[in-house]
Amino acid sequence: MILSSIKSGIKLKRSSITTVQKSIRRSITANMSHSPQVICLGNPLLDIQADVDAAYLEKYALKANDAILVDANSGDKRMEIYEEVIKKPNVHFVAGGAAQNTARGAAYVLGPQKVGYFGSVGQDTYADKLLAENETAGVASFYQVQKSVGTGKCAALITGHNRSLVTDLGAANHFTPDHLDAHWDKVEAAKLFYIGGFHLTVSPDAICKLGKHAQESGKPFILNLSAPFIPQFFKSALDQVLPYTTYVIANESEAASYAESYGLTCSKDDLEAIAKHIVGDSTQRTVIFTHGLEPTVVVSNQGTKSVPVKPIAGEKIVDTNGAGDAFAGGFLAGLAQGFDLLKSIDLGQWLAALSLQEIGPSFPKTKVQYNN
Repeated sequence: MILSSIKSGIKLKRSSITTVQKSIRRSITANMSHSPQVICLGNPLLDIQADVDAAYLEKYALKANDAILVDANSGDKRMEIYEEVIKKPNVHFVAGGAAQNTARGAAYVLGPQKVGYFGSVGQDTYADKLLAENETAGVASFYQVQKSVGTGKCAALITGHNRSLVTDLGAANHFTPDHLDAHWDKVEAAKLFYIGGFHLTVSPDAICKLGKHAQESGKPFILNLSAPFIPQFFKSALDQVLPYTTYVIANESEAASYAESYGLTCSKDDLEAIAKHIVGDSTQRTVIFTHGLEPTVVVSNQGTKSVPVKPIAGEKIVDTNGAGDAFAGGFLAGLAQGFDLLKSIDLGQWLAALSLQEIGPSFPKTKVQYNN
């Protein structure tokens, strides 16, 4: 059904809308009895993943390892990508959105109903699919439902071990802070909070609301920069949110973008210097920079650590899309269990390695236990 109705603008019959509406309402209502330890906030999307070649990326002026936003109302030619990729023989549909991927990763480790997820979706079959995927993964969904805007989607264009993400936010762009107010008991019951950086494009006010609560109650507040365009084009929103953070996660490309945006004079690959700038004079903030198979760089006012990544054979790597989200999920799960910083990072690296061996931001269907 998803494959046949994914085209932008297709309207469901009234009977179908009623069925989907009831399904969404039933799922969200069922989650009201749960009080998750971990709360994630982000942009729920249906990922449409397909292998492409360099010529296809060049056709739309896309980079091999990047992420951009497109708007259905802007006339952007890249909206055609969604129509094209669903016709490819190797297309995969995955419940996505970076923070939602992370939520499912944390739930893979922690177990059912220990992780809650906030975001905004449409009243459509795609939202129903996302809810079903979260239920299977053990994530409690607290969606804000938009009646007049469709659920967002992301084309994940894979070239080798690289992925180029093209996102139409759709309903995800309409999340409002009052939805948190309506579920504030879940916020108060949570141990820690995770923010996908993409949500900086949607509602910095909602992020700051959670950040203020976390700061006042002494709970960890984790922000992932998520993509190079976040520090590049949403610097003001980032400046609003950073003071609340206890952990900031990013990869080397996002670190380089941060350095350029903030006019740092150090080399754009000097991860330690860039991390020190993000830490600033904070005694509470730790910056974690992942760098593929290179060591993870960890910086705080206590100093710098370099954490080697466990090697994984190249032939075992199936798909790198979502590996960073998986790392964040493992890290969150470690903190939620009371692990120290280095063990939480190790758990993140372990979960990322599992994800690398699956298609998309996924994990083995047969549960694998972390042992360290």
